[in-house]
Formats: sequence, C-alpha cells, structure tokens
Amino acid sequence: MLQPSEYTFNGKSNSTTPNSNLNNQNKTISAPIEQATIGRTVVIKGELTAAEALYIDGRIEGKISMQDHRVTIGRNGSVQANINAREVVVMGKVNGNIDCTDRVDIRSEGSVTGDVSTIRISVEDGAVLKGGIEVRSAEHRQQQNKQQAQSKSAETKPAEAAKPASEAPKAIGAVASA
Repeated sequence: MLQPSEYTFNGKSNSTTPNSNLNNQNKTISAPIEQATIGRTVVIKGELTAAEALYIDGRIEGKISMQDHRVTIGRNGSVQANINAREVVVMGKVNGNIDCTDRVDIRSEGSVTGDVSTIRISVEDGAVLKGGIEVRSAEHRQQQNKQQAQSKSAETKPAEAAKPASEAPKAIGAVASA
C-alpha cells in the first residue's frame, strides 16, 4: 500500500491530504468455525453425532461419534463415553476409549481413563492417562479410508447382492496327492 509522502518546499512542510486509514491497521477476518457447545449444566445420556466440531463443558454419558471433526472436552467437562473423532483435546475428564484418526491432545489439567488409539498424541506435564496407547502410522489411516470407501460402494450396489444362486460362481476343488 502506498503511503502519502511529505515534502518540504521553501522551508515549509506540505503533506498530501491526510489519510484516516493510516492509524487503522488492516484486520483479517476469517470464516467462523462451526462448533456446537454443550454448556456446563447440560447432561446428555445416549449417542451423540454431529457434522461439526464439538466443545463439551457439561456431562456426556454414552457414545460420541465425530468422524471428521474435533471434540474438545473443556475444563468443566466430564465424559463417560467412547469417543470416535478426527481430533480430541482433553482439558476435563474422560472415562472411556478414544479412537482418533489424527491427534489426541491431553492438556495439563486433563484426565483420561481408557485406551487411546491415534496417529499422533500429546500428553502435557500434569495430565493423567490410565490405559493403553496405540499409535498407528499414517499409512494405516489411508488403508482404513480405502476400506471405508469400498464398504460404502458395496452398500450402494444392492443388485449384485441379490443375484440368484444359479449365477454364483462354482468352486473348483483340487486334490493334492503325496
């Protein structure tokens, strides 16, 4: 951005028209993150699924499924559920297994009792973790995605599953002699 210049002529300082934007800094406005929030006094019992990030400051009992999103358990949050998500951040208490496709982050005030399965994990000093840890490779994640895509495509082809038995391929047996 070009700034107006000041110059002197015959000992007098002249400046171009003052620009009020000089004192204002450009502010970057980003798109808001879609995130659902469960407040401090809310108690949910059952299965919870969503297509957006979830912040839990209340209590959840049951199952949480957020395949492609982040689940954050706030400082006041208490979860007694198995969690399946892309990313999990724990600042409160979790009693249940965590299965992540990307990352688990247990902050210093967080507590997890249960097994954790993820690609990346971070446990800060002071955090509590009781249970097993399975750190998978990124290749394992890609294989799971391929398997899920194949199972979805198989579900969309019901006509093949309904073929009569007469059209089914016949097994060929071989006998080996010693």
